[in-house]
Amino acid sequence: MQMNGNTILITGGGSGIGRALAEAFHARGNQVIIAGRRQEKLDEVTAANPGIRTVVLDLEDPEAIKTFAQQIVTDFPDLNAVVHNAGIMRPEQIQSGGLDDAEAMVATNLLGPIRLTAALMPHLLAQPQAALLTVSSGLAFLPLAATPTYSATKAAIHSYSQSLRHQLRDTKVQVIELAPPYVQTELMGAQQASDPNAMPLAEYIEETMHLLETQPDAHEILVERVKPLRFAEVSGSYEAVFAGMNGGAAH
Repeated sequence: MQMNGNTILITGGGSGIGRALAEAFHARGNQVIIAGRRQEKLDEVTAANPGIRTVVLDLEDPEAIKTFAQQIVTDFPDLNAVVHNAGIMRPEQIQSGGLDDAEAMVATNLLGPIRLTAALMPHLLAQPQAALLTVSSGLAFLPLAATPTYSATKAAIHSYSQSLRHQLRDTKVQVIELAPPYVQTELMGAQQASDPNAMPLAEYIEETMHLLETQPDAHEILVERVKPLRFAEVSGSYEAVFAGMNGGAAH
């Protein structure tokens, strides 16, 4: 992926990793458009970063995605990169039988990127070069049992990214998967942003941008802190890492 001169759409760009990626790409000379559900969060980003553009988007709404895609390519005909960053993460007690949180996570984390990719694919294929960046998680490779649906959606994003990359191998569209570790954001609440067990957001972004710059043909962008999860199965440490993270043996 080239690192400047792009027109980049970043979903979930109003906070956390999405906002930090938007600011990093903007600083490198890219036109950045951020999409999110809350206009006030988007406005905070543009107030601090003049030149970043914003669009409100509800990724749970299939019709809204179609309308959004049509409008975004009209407003930004040079759009050539999409970062599928938007996501929600909620703990679940499966014994309770409730499905609202699970269905919301599947709609936003999995169906949202699939639908938006489908809607934008004809446009991206027509560009001289393009990139689709999916955001999975270390939990795609070893789940956090307290967040079963979130972990499952990220595993699905990893699988989808691999298939998408293979199908697009003879095109000008590059598929890159970002798999963050546990990072200091507010994904699971305000307390996460200062959790000493989480990777500082600025450090995650710095390492990620360095990897994108130095490994332009990479399929996966893996900071060092996510590698114990990414390679737990291969290294033979899966049971031990699962137990350490979840407080019991894997089954």
